[in-house]
This record gives sequence, C-alpha cells and structure tokens, in this order.
Amino acid sequence: MPRFEVWHHAQLIGWSELESGDPPMGVAFGLFIPAPAYAQVQALIRARAEGDQSDLGLSVHYQGRPLVAAGVCLQDFSADCGEDAMEVTVLGICEPPYAELFGQHAAAYWRPEG
Repeated sequence: MPRFEVWHHAQLIGWSELESGDPPMGVAFGLFIPAPAYAQVQALIRARAEGDQSDLGLSVHYQGRPLVAAGVCLQDFSADCGEDAMEVTVLGICEPPYAELFGQHAAAYWRPEG
C-alpha cells in the first residue's frame, strides 16, 4: 500500500496508508502512525480532536507532493484507547484524482453487484 506523509506546517508528524475511503465524497482515512515530531503537537491535536482543525496547517503528501483537498483532520484518542486509536482523514481529495490514488477504494465502491 502507498504511504502518505502527514505534515503540520513544514514538520513531518506521521504517516498513514489511508486504507479506507469514501470514493464519491473524495474522502480517505486510516490509522495514523506518529513520527517523533508528533509529540510537539499531540496536546493540541487531542484538544481539537472533535473540533475544527482547519487552522492547524495540516496537510497530507504523497511522493513528495501535497494532496489538493478540502481539509485534513487528526483524531487522537490514544490516551484513553491505546496507541492504535489515532486516525487521519483527508476530505474532498481532488488532485491527484482520487481513483488514481485509491484505485482499490474506487473499484470496491463501483463494483457491479451480481
């Protein structure tokens, strides 16, 4: 699976495979794996886990380039639920095209029933 980098402004704070998605909405999400620099922003992310994060400067990059998307948000419930209770969501992905990045999501969604 591809590996997507999660950035806070100019600082790499983690990764995800964005293993799940909603193709019609252009949404991809997955387990967030923190990098060492995540510790510097973890309290801020936890405090805003259920709120607006649009001003936090979060972005997701693939192969060195940022995805063009409506937004990125992180949920970190690791303090209560364990290390695997962190997720990143990318909303409204438009560039590169969603199907190009997440062919498996699109194929599963638009697969004919039968």
